[in-house]
Amino acid sequence: MTGRTEPAVLPRSLRAWLGVTAVAAAVVVGVLGALFAGHTEPGRVDRWFVLPTEDSVQGPWRDVALVFDFLGEPAGSTLLVGAIVLCCLLLRRPRGAALFAVGAVVAVGTTTLLKHVVGRTIHGPGNLSFPSGHTTFFTALALVLALLATGRLGLGRTAGMSLVLAVSLAGGAVMGWAEVALGAHYPTDALGGWCTALAVVPATAWLLDRLADRMAGRPAERMADAGRREPR
Repeated sequence: MTGRTEPAVLPRSLRAWLGVTAVAAAVVVGVLGALFAGHTEPGRVDRWFVLPTEDSVQGPWRDVALVFDFLGEPAGSTLLVGAIVLCCLLLRRPRGAALFAVGAVVAVGTTTLLKHVVGRTIHGPGNLSFPSGHTTFFTALALVLALLATGRLGLGRTAGMSLVLAVSLAGGAVMGWAEVALGAHYPTDALGGWCTALAVVPATAWLLDRLADRMAGRPAERMADAGRREPR
């Protein structure tokens, strides 16, 4: 017995491909960070888009954008993660609950560190923008959800990777649109946030599985050791 109480949060069928994806995403973040280090204006790629101002998006679409923006703020993100973790615990998926919580913290913490290293700003000094923390956070949640769904459904490598990439792209695109629409970030900030989540969440899931498996295996190992030491 291994003592495992639930499947791994990082499906074995996806480990190699997600590892490659994480490395590629980290390279993209590094390249973009180097290109935009210390910048205070949109880059060439950003100018391909029609960049809205803080008040150019009005009506119901602005309300939608504000809702998503709130979900990325400390109060909103805490409520969202808390609700998801509670649902996981009620469904007896403690490992999934741990990945939602730890993955969100690691993703946002990495984003915060990168912002200070890169130093790109928007709307004046002090408003660090690269990568987008909101986009990183929402992509991380979407990615964890896709990983758990892949394991639950028993999807293979092709179907699982397709689901993971599609769901994470959807999550990142929705939050990235909201942040750009509200004038809080440049489009490349959103791209950097999406890639940051793709880089850190698979690594976090792998480490969490290793730790959980080791902790679950200790009681069985101690029982086996006791049996070997039992006098005959």
